Amino acid sequence: MRKSRDQARVRTVEGSPFHVGRLLRWVVVIVWLAFLIVPLYWVAVASIKPQEDLLTSPPVWWPDNPTSIHFDQALNKFNGWKGLKNSLLIAFTTTIFAVIIGTAAAYSMARFRTGGKHLSFWFLSQRILPPIAIVIPIFLLFSRYSEEWFGIRLIDTQAGLIMLYTVFALPFTVWMMYAYFRQMPVELEEAALVDGCSRIQALVKIAWPLAAPGVISAAAFAFIFAWTEFLFAVVLARTEAVTLPVALAGMVTSFQGNLYGEASALTMVSLIPSLMLGILVQRHLVRGLTLGAVRG
Repeated sequence: MRKSRDQARVRTVEGSPFHVGRLLRWVVVIVWLAFLIVPLYWVAVASIKPQEDLLTSPPVWWPDNPTSIHFDQALNKFNGWKGLKNSLLIAFTTTIFAVIIGTAAAYSMARFRTGGKHLSFWFLSQRILPPIAIVIPIFLLFSRYSEEWFGIRLIDTQAGLIMLYTVFALPFTVWMMYAYFRQMPVELEEAALVDGCSRIQALVKIAWPLAAPGVISAAAFAFIFAWTEFLFAVVLARTEAVTLPVALAGMVTSFQGNLYGEASALTMVSLIPSLMLGILVQRHLVRGLTLGAVRG
């Protein structure tokens, strides 16, 4: 009898750290979720609050009379629609160019050793360069020499931002797809070549479908980069090719005051494409990141 009591006490003592550890993990998870969700909730609520409820003390956690006037003002008065259309066009076009060029370059390096074994790392090393260090040279190149040398206008144009964003999105795309093509069995493509396919057909019909998770992951990162980029957009495009981040930053001005409601409304609009993209490609994104990183 005494032995069974001692065993029960030992089980209780030994089990207590497990319960405490699990409780601590749940506390950490809840705090972390609150850290992520509360700011998002506050922005969402601020976008539908009447103007008189924005800066009240104590704060209004949910308005009695929600309004959509901030969305109307942000989209129609403060370049919201223009920024949204420009950002969508620039991000989608950049993604297409980055994926096509990046996968072709990665396939060439993986199958034909183009540039030697260090070229792929050289591509990735271009991301180490801080953008702030080259924004002024690029501005001078776009504003002056592009028209003098090539007769084309790149300042404040969608084409200029697409070309620049594609160059910056390529290193990560090339590196990720290079790791994917390296781990793919070359015998499948050789069999396709024996059956009469050209090298381009083998890439399109065999390599790309097998590397679909990596292509989707690279495309997602390229889109998010082009969608959220601010530094080059604010320097190179302020009027005609204004993007959504630049339009959002323009709402905090000294002569108009801080437009908290309009800024919150445009922030919620800017989150929609990223959230939809994350939901649609979540399964492929996780697989692409893990498979390319482990086997590359």
